[in-house]
Amino acid sequence: MTSPVAIHYRISLADPHAHLLEVCLTVDHPDPAGQAFTLPAWIPGSYLIREFARNIVTIRAECEGKPVRLLKLEKARWQAEPVRGVLQLYYQVYAFDLSVRGAYFDQERAFFNATSTCLAVVGQEQQPVGVELVPPSGTAYQHWQVATTLPRPAGGAARWAFGHYQAADYDALIDHPVECGTLEICAFDVLGIPHWLAISGRHHGHLPRLVADTARICQSQIELFGQPGSKAGAPFSEYLFLLYVGGGYGGLEHRNSTALIADRNDLPRPDEPAEPGSGYTQLLGLISHEYFHSWNVKQLKPAAYAPYPLEREAYSRLLWAFEGITSYYDDLMLVRSGVTRESQYLETLAQNLTSVLRTPGCQVQTLEDASFDAWIKYYRQDENSPNALASYYVKGAMVGWLLDMTLRAQHECSLDDIMRTLWQRYGVRFAETGVGIAEDEWERVASEVAGVDLTGFFDTYLRQPSQLLQPLQAVLPQLGLSLQCRMPQNLADKGGKWLVEPPAPRNQLGARTAADPLGLKLSSVLNGGAAELAGLAGGDVIIALDGFKVSQGNLETLLDRLPLGAETVVHAFRRDELKTLPIRLQASQPDTAALQVMAEASESCHARRKAWLQQN
Repeated sequence: MTSPVAIHYRISLADPHAHLLEVCLTVDHPDPAGQAFTLPAWIPGSYLIREFARNIVTIRAECEGKPVRLLKLEKARWQAEPVRGVLQLYYQVYAFDLSVRGAYFDQERAFFNATSTCLAVVGQEQQPVGVELVPPSGTAYQHWQVATTLPRPAGGAARWAFGHYQAADYDALIDHPVECGTLEICAFDVLGIPHWLAISGRHHGHLPRLVADTARICQSQIELFGQPGSKAGAPFSEYLFLLYVGGGYGGLEHRNSTALIADRNDLPRPDEPAEPGSGYTQLLGLISHEYFHSWNVKQLKPAAYAPYPLEREAYSRLLWAFEGITSYYDDLMLVRSGVTRESQYLETLAQNLTSVLRTPGCQVQTLEDASFDAWIKYYRQDENSPNALASYYVKGAMVGWLLDMTLRAQHECSLDDIMRTLWQRYGVRFAETGVGIAEDEWERVASEVAGVDLTGFFDTYLRQPSQLLQPLQAVLPQLGLSLQCRMPQNLADKGGKWLVEPPAPRNQLGARTAADPLGLKLSSVLNGGAAELAGLAGGDVIIALDGFKVSQGNLETLLDRLPLGAETVVHAFRRDELKTLPIRLQASQPDTAALQVMAEASESCHARRKAWLQQN
C-alpha cells in the first residue's frame, strides 16, 4: 500500500532480544534549507523532562539511496543537509521502559508512545502522517495483535492487526499509544459508544466483572458532562483501555484511550464480593481516574498546555485542579456508579485525609507551588520530600472535596456545576479553538457558578499551606457526616490472634520505613520526630532498638513494649559505618481521620449527602 501522505513512519519491531525498534521516517518534501527533526523531551500527562532522545541508538539519513549528512544540533534536535528529493531517516530506539510513558519491547509484548519513537518533522507538524506497524519476524509472533486508536485508512490495517495507520498531525500521532502482543480483547458498549479493554500479561482475573464495572463507571462520567441516558457528554466516538498486568501501578491519559499498568492480582477474582477488595478497588479507581481525564486535561486544559511545548517544561499553577480534582472524582464515580458502597467510599476519603494529616510537607508547600514545581519536585522525590512537598493529587483532591461540600452546604450548587460550566465553555470546542484556561480563569468561573466571590477560599487553600481538618469538620455535618481525628489503631497479638485494640497513644519513631536485608531502612525521617532528633537520617538502616533486632515486621511490637516516651538506644548503619545513638521515643498524635454518617442529622442534611453521592 502506498501512503497518500507526505510524511510516513515505518515502525518495525525488529529485535525483541535487544529491545530495539527500527524506524524509517520518510519526508516527501523536506525543507530546502535543510530539514530539522526533534523528539519530545516529555510526554503530556507526566510532568517531568524524560529525555526520550537518550534511547536513540543509531541514526542516519538518505536521499534516493545516497547518504545525507545529519548534524546533531541539540540533545534532541538533528538537521539534514539540503537535498532535492525524498528524504529518509533511519534510526533505532532502545525500548525497555516498563511504564506507561515510554517504549517497551521483548518476546512477550511491545508498547510504545510516539513521543519516544517518532521524530517530529520541524515546520511540518501540522501535516497528516502515515504509520506502518511491522511485526517481529518468526512464527512465535504470528498471533500477535495490535491495540491502538490510531485511525485506519481505507485499505489499511484490519482492526487489531499490523499494517497501515494514520494520524491527522503530529499532535494526534503522539496521543495514540500502541500495544502489541497476544491480547485479550473485550468489547462493550456505553450509551451507544464502542469501548474495548485490551489486556496484556498473564492473569486469572474474572473479566466479565471487570468489564461490567468499567462500563458503569464510564456511563456515570459521560452523564456527568451530559445528561442521563445520553452519549452527548462524551468527547470521543470510541474508547480503548490498554491494560498491562505484570506488576506495578500507573496510568496515562490520551484523547480516546489510556495506558494502564496494574498488578495481575488486582484483577477481580471469580468470587469477588459485591464490595470489591482493596486491590480491585484500586484498579477501578485507576480506570476511573484516567477516563475522567478525557474531559479534565485532555480538552479542558490549562492555556500552558495549548499547545504542549514538548521541548521544555510547561508551567501551570492549575495541576491541583486537573490532577487533584480528577483524583477527587475518580473514587466518587465508583460510588456514584454503584461499583462500591457509601461506607467504602467514606473510608477511602478518610484514608486520603489521613495521608495529608501525616505529611508534614502539606503544611509547608502550597498547592499552587506544588503544581508549578511538579517538574523539579513532585516527580523527583527524595528522602526529604515528605517534609517539603504537598501532593497536588492527594491534597488537591481533599481541597476539591472541601470546595464541593462548601458549595453544597452553603450555596445550593456543587463542584459538578463548575465542571460542567468549564466543560461547556472551554472543553467542548477545544478541538476548534485550541484555547485553554488562563491561570485565573478556573477560580473566576467557580465564583460565577457559586454566585459569590470565592477568592477567600482559594487564597486560603491554594496560596497558603492551610490545614483542612477543622474546615471539613465544620461543613460536613451539613451533609450528615461527622469527621473525627483519632489515634492510629493498634493491631495487638493476643495469643497468636491479631485483635484491634482501642486507639491509644503509642510510641512512634517519626520516620517512614522500608524492609531491608539488614533490618529496617529509613526511607524518610520526618521533621521534629524522634528519629530526626536522635540524629538518624534518610537511608540509615536500623539493625537494633533497645538491644533487640529490628525488622519491618516487628517494629511496632518493639515500640509498644517500651513505656510511652521511653529513652533507649538505637543501632543503625549509615552506609558502612555503625552508629549507636540515644533516642527518646514520642507519643503518637491523633492523625487518623474517621468519617461516619450521623444518624441524628436532619432530613435536609441526608438529602444533600444522597444528592452528592447520587444515592436514591
